[in-house]
Amino acid sequence: MTALNPPVERSTSGSDHISVMLNEVIEALEPTGDGVYVDGTFGAGGYSRAILQKNVSMLWAIDRDPTVMAAAQKLGKEFPGKFALLQGCFSDMENLLKASGQDYVDGIVLDIGVSSMQLDQAERGFSFMRDGPLDMRMGDQGKTAADVVNETEEEELANIIYQFGEERASRRVARAIVEARAEKDFEGTLELSKVVEKAVGGPKYKKGKRQIHGATRTFQALRIYVNDELGELRRGLEAAEKMLSPGGRLCVVTFHSLEDRIVKEFFKLRSGDISRGSRHMPVQGEDMPDPTFSMTFRGGKKASKNETDINIRSRSAKLRAAVRTNAPAWVKEVTA
Repeated sequence: MTALNPPVERSTSGSDHISVMLNEVIEALEPTGDGVYVDGTFGAGGYSRAILQKNVSMLWAIDRDPTVMAAAQKLGKEFPGKFALLQGCFSDMENLLKASGQDYVDGIVLDIGVSSMQLDQAERGFSFMRDGPLDMRMGDQGKTAADVVNETEEEELANIIYQFGEERASRRVARAIVEARAEKDFEGTLELSKVVEKAVGGPKYKKGKRQIHGATRTFQALRIYVNDELGELRRGLEAAEKMLSPGGRLCVVTFHSLEDRIVKEFFKLRSGDISRGSRHMPVQGEDMPDPTFSMTFRGGKKASKNETDINIRSRSAKLRAAVRTNAPAWVKEVTA
């Protein structure tokens, strides 16, 4: 396979966005000229462009972020009649696609989590390094991160930070937030970042190596909670199972353990790779539904050293991919 040069897309903030594990994704997806594909997390359009360059029949892109429209319009002009953007959540892909007259597709790509271009836009409130309004919404509806930190009870706030950020000092962080907001509601990212960093404490360097910023896990937790990212992922995997034709391929790129655990569990169940059932679906033997996927490769594939040297975001990336069988989609809901 000829290696692709990762597309460098200029985001609305002016920064360059590099698609993570592009070659590995395209190799696993195997787009063909007569196929119909879905880029469920359009972002800056890197995966979409690479798929369209394979001269596919049609590429449907999905994104709930209204700021991606400019990149989508540009791609639509370059590939007329072969590209369309559907505004919404990828978990709703079944409804979005069928409303557009598309009943089944041959491949789906999902790049989970916040994009670097969103992090670069201070006004979106994702970054603890750039000052901006405490928003963190990927779309333009629902509660903001400011709503969560200013209104949530201390115990629930601690649980959110621990569950979605895996922050060991979650109770200390929640207490510090509640004490600070008693004086004044949080409005900006840097004021929250400073309070959290002070509460977490600890050295900035350990054995000569710089530690992650003290606010990293708390900001991750708030972002995931505000956007219901884990619920979105679970629903999106089940929607992909329903929309893929037999032989269709599903490729999912994740960036931290919470996401990857859900994808790993989904593929493990759906490919029949279980010995004693699961606490989420405690059935086995003849009671187990027929496998709906077969794995393209075992385990999660990581980015090459060449890529991680160029793009720091790719260091935590993991790709899992599978091929759809002809078995009917499972009707029982499975959560991870």
